[in-house]
Amino acid sequence: DSHYDAVIIGSGMGSLSTAALLSKAGKRVLVLEKHYTAGGFTHSYTRKGYEWDVGVHYIGEVHKRLSPLRLLFDLVTDGKLEWSYMGDTYDSVFFGEERYDFLAGEEQFMANLLRHFPGEKDTLKNYIKLIKSANRLAIPFYVSQKIFPDAVGKMASSLSDSILAKYVRRTTGEVLADLTGNKKLRGVLTAQWGNYGLPPAQSSFMIHAAVAHHYLDGGNFPAGGASQIARTIEKVIQKPGGKILVNAPVSQILVNGSRAIGVRLENGHEILADRVISGAGYFNTFGKLLSTESAEKVGGGSKLKTVRPSIGHVCLYTGMKHDAEELKLPMGNLWVYQDYDHDASLARFLEKPNLDFPLVYISFPSAKDPLWKTNHPGRSTIDVIAPMPYAWFEKWKGTEWNKRGDEYEEYKESISQKLLEKVYKHVPQAEGKISYYELSTPLSTEHFGNYSRGELYGIDHNVGRFEQNWMKPQTQIENLYVTGQDILFCGVASALSSGVMTAASILGSEIGSIVPGFSNHFRS
Repeated sequence: DSHYDAVIIGSGMGSLSTAALLSKAGKRVLVLEKHYTAGGFTHSYTRKGYEWDVGVHYIGEVHKRLSPLRLLFDLVTDGKLEWSYMGDTYDSVFFGEERYDFLAGEEQFMANLLRHFPGEKDTLKNYIKLIKSANRLAIPFYVSQKIFPDAVGKMASSLSDSILAKYVRRTTGEVLADLTGNKKLRGVLTAQWGNYGLPPAQSSFMIHAAVAHHYLDGGNFPAGGASQIARTIEKVIQKPGGKILVNAPVSQILVNGSRAIGVRLENGHEILADRVISGAGYFNTFGKLLSTESAEKVGGGSKLKTVRPSIGHVCLYTGMKHDAEELKLPMGNLWVYQDYDHDASLARFLEKPNLDFPLVYISFPSAKDPLWKTNHPGRSTIDVIAPMPYAWFEKWKGTEWNKRGDEYEEYKESISQKLLEKVYKHVPQAEGKISYYELSTPLSTEHFGNYSRGELYGIDHNVGRFEQNWMKPQTQIENLYVTGQDILFCGVASALSSGVMTAASILGSEIGSIVPGFSNHFRS
């Protein structure tokens, strides 16, 4: 069709949640996805009889049915998405031969770490108190700057300046150094930095506090795999006549004067809409999808100079013709590090191309998913992720996916073997059992996710990112909105929340009748 109430670019979590909420308000929404499958980083893909989830490895809080996050998921999926709790140990952290388990629940988390650091009880109590305070105080003020009109947002900012200075404008490393001089403990407490892509000396403490608090009560996995997120939301979008279209890349946002009126697809087809919403991130929205003239009018180029893309990554997808129970694969994730100084090990790694990874993350989706055995009998999978900059793959930029040449394939194979070494060391029962594997690189992220630097987490989560008041759902172009991880910060929960914020910016007070408690929450 040629006209919709809203057209949304991209089908990631932010786009899907925005679309679902607009659909619940009776709007007819079209979601356009470049990839051949919907879901963004929540999508799954199959190869050689195996299935892998590309971006969802665990999600906190949703096992509590009355938690705000679970209520939001139930809202946008009409309660059709089920979850599986991962048990007590959601993360295990390795530094050489030393292992530290992160156990679900505040008391268990503290008690287990005290076994390793018996003299640090006050430190751990203060640490948990600090991350809870950041989530109770800093994040709501930060959100208020984005959801309210500029004048109100500025007033909120001035009222909360001391709070933001304490939690947002300091790095994770600075805050942890004030808590304890124990470098090993600091290394352990910041071992989830891979969830947001920046080590302690570079990341804002707010992103660390958000992630650490999010998982404090344990992790969960979608029953049936991450692809169920898009599948369940799609039904909500379809009810008032909306659609999700794949293989539908957008080339330009159409602007008439200072007002967005629709989009043009790469095949030349134009679709008009009352609202245009970009879930493609700010770099794509201001740097690619708007004409130079439109981008300059709203200062897009100068705004993008104030932020930078996050680091790229490689992911090794492996498959075995044995089920997870037979192999005794754990539900919890493994984080494997060189040493306790995350910043130093990352700096050494980036100094010159090498495969001495500062971090390797190992996840077991086939062990987490309660429906896996039914859907994929006699098979299991392991995902292995490591940071890797786009620049190391830039020589192959512009080559065709799956046809990049022998040198590229040889480089990928060397990376794969290095990652397999980590797997066999920490999951020895997998050795000799892996029957298939393939590696994605930052070029894969560029091709499928449309991130020009292969960035996994959108915009970097440094202190400067959180000082940019222009990063909000509503843009200076009338009827043009943004959603997704760039609005708040990375992660499925944040992207889902950004969808609520974007829908609220469009619907105004009407959002209160769709999202129970929304109006009261923000009024308070």
